[in-house]
Amino acid sequence: MPSFCRRIQLEGRQTSQAGEVRAVLEDDFHHFRVALRHRLGRVSEISAEAPRHPFTECPNAAAPLNALLGMQLEPIASAVTRHTDASLQCTHMFDLAGLAIAAAARGITHRRFDIEIPRHVDGGSHARLVRDDGLRLDWEVQERTIVSPPPYAGIDMRQGMARWALSSLAPDEAEAALVLRRCALIALGRLRDIDKDLHARPSGRCFAQQPERAPQAIRIVGSTGDFTAHPERLCRDDQSWLHAFAE
Repeated sequence: MPSFCRRIQLEGRQTSQAGEVRAVLEDDFHHFRVALRHRLGRVSEISAEAPRHPFTECPNAAAPLNALLGMQLEPIASAVTRHTDASLQCTHMFDLAGLAIAAAARGITHRRFDIEIPRHVDGGSHARLVRDDGLRLDWEVQERTIVSPPPYAGIDMRQGMARWALSSLAPDEAEAALVLRRCALIALGRLRDIDKDLHARPSGRCFAQQPERAPQAIRIVGSTGDFTAHPERLCRDDQSWLHAFAE
């Protein structure tokens, strides 16, 4: 039975006054890269690439990330949502940018998240995350609700979870929990054939889904992958890019 799989990897280097973080994300539906440089505690440069994406408009979401230029480095990844409107960004590029900024603020030079969510059966599945430092999360989920274990039991992943996690969990665990939440919701996309969509839905939830842009955001048929049997292939082609720091 196929699983939704995602890997996120960040690599960074920094001095007392400046630094650079490179971040990559790959899963069944997406493959994005974000690179940022910072100086004197603020974002000074940011760029993004989209090696594989579901809609033709997705690569154009790199430009709106410039709204983060000048942002003060903050240790909480979701702080980017206070700096600019997330609905005008590519969700996944924006998540990567937030993680990269938080890593820079905390002095983290290597981070990796591996996520697996088996195909839902009668709406239920398990959402699992392993981080490179040994942190593990394993949730039983029923569609958009976490069933177990405590303290996550009963949390609606679409309604108020970020606020709850940031106020109830240690910051490091909250970051991982929000990474896993994103994947648990995206994995529901495995339940339908998205290649039947002609273009992005005009929901207004992200860059490509803005109503004025969605009709031009054409579905890239066949862009979905399956990494169930070989999750080690995720981000395999990104390793040189991840370490290509500017001189």
